[in-house]
Amino acid sequence: MKKICTYLAVIGILTFGVSKALNAQPTEEQVTTDSTEMVQTDTLAAAPQEAVEETVAEKEPVHQQIKKIFIDGGAGFMATLLLCFIFGLALCIERIIYLNLATTNTTKLLDKVEEALESGGVEAAKEVCRNTRGPVASIFYQGLDRIDQGLDIVEKSIISYGSVQMGLLEKNLSWISLFITVAPMLGFLGTVIGMIMAFETITRLGDINASAVAGPIGVALITTAGGLIVATILQVFYNYLISKIDGIVNSMEDSSITLMDILIKHNLKK
Repeated sequence: MKKICTYLAVIGILTFGVSKALNAQPTEEQVTTDSTEMVQTDTLAAAPQEAVEETVAEKEPVHQQIKKIFIDGGAGFMATLLLCFIFGLALCIERIIYLNLATTNTTKLLDKVEEALESGGVEAAKEVCRNTRGPVASIFYQGLDRIDQGLDIVEKSIISYGSVQMGLLEKNLSWISLFITVAPMLGFLGTVIGMIMAFETITRLGDINASAVAGPIGVALITTAGGLIVATILQVFYNYLISKIDGIVNSMEDSSITLMDILIKHNLKK
């Protein structure tokens, strides 16, 4: 720290001495320096206004910026993309809630069913399935309800009702897939229309004017970006739902096989 202070003191003394010498003998360099300082002063005088404008732009709320982009992209196309996003996201949230509620701990359920069969018979096992939430418990109940018709009928009932439950799990996925496909197509349609408007403007003016064609081209780019963003977000949710459904279906198949083994073990047949 002391060395730094010493260096600063020496530099200050030398600078003061040089400035005194230059003031004593004015030269052409001093005139040039004065003119340069005047230019820098004018630049600094104009700089604060630009800085203020940039600061105002930075402090503009996010929702105002989004609103401006929405308007620049064209209210018609952007509103359609927004509706696709809202409906698609609503369906995704509904499916996520449904699938989470449909998830069952099949190991515990099978243990309870086996204990009920040993202690109270088929009716006790059916009561356990009736009080358990999820498609796996519903499949078990349908199979146990037909136990008096033989194990072959029980197996067919489990397979048939499993297909019904699988259809319920995949409900509304086709609509989500539709929104994923439509969103970028609408964006590309806005791009095509924006480029057509730009070329029409160029044809009408007879010359390429950047300010005249910037608006239509901006519409084209914004709609494309909006469509791709909507499709990307919905695609992430869609893949999550597909993986969730696959897990539940695998659990249904494995637990159904285990249930048949339990029924054979206890010799529950007609």
